[in-house]
Amino acid sequence: MKRIFVIDWILIVVFIVSAISGFGLHVAGHGGSHVIWHNWAVFHVLGSVLFFVAIIFHVVTHRGWYKGIMQKGIGRKSKVTVVLSVIFLLLSVTGLALLGINGANSPLGLWHYKIGIITTVIALGHVIKRLSVLRKSLNCRM
Repeated sequence: MKRIFVIDWILIVVFIVSAISGFGLHVAGHGGSHVIWHNWAVFHVLGSVLFFVAIIFHVVTHRGWYKGIMQKGIGRKSKVTVVLSVIFLLLSVTGLALLGINGANSPLGLWHYKIGIITTVIALGHVIKRLSVLRKSLNCRM
């Protein structure tokens, strides 16, 4: 399998981990147990760090696409992918900012959660649009 597809499949797995743990963390924040909230927080941070690292590899493998946007503008390129890139950057900035503060039930934490929901919806569309190519990658030989 080509390296780009290995990265994409890893990205899907860690995306699922990050999204589910983010929702779990939000729900646990409404409960009474700090231990449960803390466990979700640790799981979410670890999953999200892995997701962020996978995103870096993903962007590097698609650097030509991004370079084209910088040089020629969006043009016929996928506007949804551009929006996803920008909103993921915002999600990452808010997530990193939350590491430095007590983010539980904070306004920034709520913004991060809402941006996370939007990112999840757009990312699901991004993945679904590419599923046929990803499925074919499972059948190719090295």
